[in-house]
Amino acid sequence: MALFRYFVMELFTQLIRILVTALFSFGIAMILVSPVDRLIRKLKVGKHIEKEAAPIFSQMHAAKEGTPVMAGIIIWGAVCLSVFFLWLCSLLFDGFWSQVNILDRSQTYLPLAGFIIAALIGAVSVKQRLFLYAGVGFLAAWWFAAKLHWDVLHVPFIGNMFIGIWGYAAFVFFIVIATSHSTNITNGLDGLAEGVSLITLICLMVVAFAYGRYDLAAFTASIIGSLVAFLWFNIYPARFFMGDTGSMSLGVVIALIALQTNTGLFIPFFSFILIVESLSVLLQTFSKKVFKKKIFISTPIHHHFEAKGWLEPQITMRFWIVSGIAAVFGLIFFFVDLLLLK
Repeated sequence: MALFRYFVMELFTQLIRILVTALFSFGIAMILVSPVDRLIRKLKVGKHIEKEAAPIFSQMHAAKEGTPVMAGIIIWGAVCLSVFFLWLCSLLFDGFWSQVNILDRSQTYLPLAGFIIAALIGAVSVKQRLFLYAGVGFLAAWWFAAKLHWDVLHVPFIGNMFIGIWGYAAFVFFIVIATSHSTNITNGLDGLAEGVSLITLICLMVVAFAYGRYDLAAFTASIIGSLVAFLWFNIYPARFFMGDTGSMSLGVVIALIALQTNTGLFIPFFSFILIVESLSVLLQTFSKKVFKKKIFISTPIHHHFEAKGWLEPQITMRFWIVSGIAAVFGLIFFFVDLLLLK
């Protein structure tokens, strides 16, 4: 009985810790909104619509011309400040506050580093940005191979499959690049990528908690907190956009958290809309190259529905609903897999 009570109290403590981390990040993000908004408006970092390259897109989004971008600083800035202040609290105070530090070499160093590096690359307008993001993928692959020595891929309902260190490294590179760019191309409507990413991160937080990786779960909660605050101002009509500094960093950190829990193959469920958006672009490109005709009016697919007359808030909300349903199925499959292979 005493052991059970201890187990329950430990879980309760970790849940409170995760909640505190999320609220801390949410509060910091809300504080950052006004100064960051003023800064990016002062710098005149506004959205530019490519009228000649994408005439359909430019016609539908002409009103967004000049809306401030790079507000993704709010998301990752709040997370970084939250992690720092919680670490400071763990040094200065006793009791519960001595346990709030979420920095852990085996759990959070890699996703935090990838999150920050991807955000900084996105904040700088350079022609070599794609190569730099590939560098982030290579860095993550090297870390899993050289530092963590991971050589086993978990296949749902089958179990762990040995693919070798470099096989897993290649898998890491693919997941990081695919997820980051999928998040980036989904970031085309007010609140769309943010809402889809939020659903994905909630799933990954649950997964990390189920595996007992509480620091990773708390770190994920920190991102969730800042993202909720950002989304408050980003729903239609958006006050500002997160830009590449937000979308690419979210994609990278989603990939790294999934890889840290060896649930990379659950991403198609947790991030269903991201996959659909990417596939629409790939299918459109393939059809145009091979058959010389388009499948969709415009891609990514959310622009196709815009062109068909759906209102922007309708598309966003419906995509959120679809994403949520897929995520629920993903979590069900995850827990069934966990119970079957335990």
